[in-house]
Amino acid sequence: MTLPFPEPGSLWPAILRQSRRALDCGALRPIDTVQATIDDAGMTFLVRQVSSVARKDEDRARRESAPPGTVRVNPFLPCDDDLVVADIGDSHILLLNKFNVIDQHLLVVTRRFEPQSALIDLADFTALFACLDQFDGLGFYNGGPEAGASQPHKHLQIVPLPLGRPGPALPVEPLVAAARLRDGTGVVPGLPFAHAFGRFDVSRGMNAPATAHSAWACYRALLDAAGVPPVDVDGKAHQSAPYNLLVARDWMLLVPRSVATVDGIAVNALGYAGSLFVRDEAQMRTAERLGPMKVLARAGR
Repeated sequence: MTLPFPEPGSLWPAILRQSRRALDCGALRPIDTVQATIDDAGMTFLVRQVSSVARKDEDRARRESAPPGTVRVNPFLPCDDDLVVADIGDSHILLLNKFNVIDQHLLVVTRRFEPQSALIDLADFTALFACLDQFDGLGFYNGGPEAGASQPHKHLQIVPLPLGRPGPALPVEPLVAAARLRDGTGVVPGLPFAHAFGRFDVSRGMNAPATAHSAWACYRALLDAAGVPPVDVDGKAHQSAPYNLLVARDWMLLVPRSVATVDGIAVNALGYAGSLFVRDEAQMRTAERLGPMKVLARAGR
């Protein structure tokens, strides 16, 4: 059973209510972590060390051990009703992330199957900003397995801000402030990996159709600027290479990717926001030895 999209100002209370219900019935299965910080290259990185991954590992092992020829289960078709927060128009559903590391981690999922390798389109941005209009959050996208995508069904993600303490709400913000732009797109001097940065117009409000159009145009420009131009697959635009995308309230950062892990540390889009996850003490030591920014650079292109 899905619910209508909440009225203005009511989405965040709806997320909190559904989170409590999902926890009570066992549908939501948080992964416990301990947070540390590492100062590196002008950023205070948040590094969460997983203290319990047994439940997620069990679920992954069950899926991966299925007999040859078994069709992989799509957790979004059908989705678990206990994780559904609301409908977002006719095209998307807002879900709680079942195995969340950050509280109130949300998924903006297409109602019908679309591949994660398809480009983010206007409807996706419209759905994303309908949510970001109601609370302060960071949208992000993992474009392909090499970029940290674990599901082939198209979905954007949102985490509430701040990402943690101490420091700014978003660790990368101090570097983003120094971005060099020309005609709305450019680079962030402090980021030592291939990327493209852009700002988009939010003067009419986050939930205005004009904002989604502006964001979509910015995204397409960043794909070209970062060397990830779209390709045609059966008449639909797809990505030509893996990438991560961060979508803040008025800017985007797009990072082409080369590998999913660096010395065992998995990197997804949140890494480029300044938030890394490590599975154990050994990976924490690796992050400290290399420095988080070097981890990101080696995962990029």
